[in-house]
Amino acid sequence: MWHKEFEERLIAWNQLRADCEGKDLYSALDTINAWWQNAPWQPYYLHWDDLSKWPDPWQLLADNVFCDLAKSLGMLYTVTMLNRDDHGPVELVQTKDGYNLVYFAKEKYLMNMDGEVVVNTGPMVIERRLNQQQISQQYK
Repeated sequence: MWHKEFEERLIAWNQLRADCEGKDLYSALDTINAWWQNAPWQPYYLHWDDLSKWPDPWQLLADNVFCDLAKSLGMLYTVTMLNRDDHGPVELVQTKDGYNLVYFAKEKYLMNMDGEVVVNTGPMVIERRLNQQQISQQYK
């Protein structure tokens, strides 16, 4: 169930991050992915061409509108704010096929792919990318 009020979503998101701090990496990513998959989907909320206007994590939760790109952005915000150092670089990517995914290149994990965390990804053509350091500028 997705929380209807902003305050409830904010508390739930805080609890999600707290729950993931003590889990192994894959379990934490699986939990984060599943949480964001429950967000209400709506097409065409965010677009890569409007990157400078993307919401920070709190505004994203307040707006409560989640296209695939917004869900991936929420996942990346969540991972970035965990302050974990047990994974390699993380990126928000758009593939040539139009998927918006959270990509862990070293671990070969993808989040927001068919509702699951996909492991051992094969080669993919990346059209656009945004790394963890760049995304953290959205909320600093």
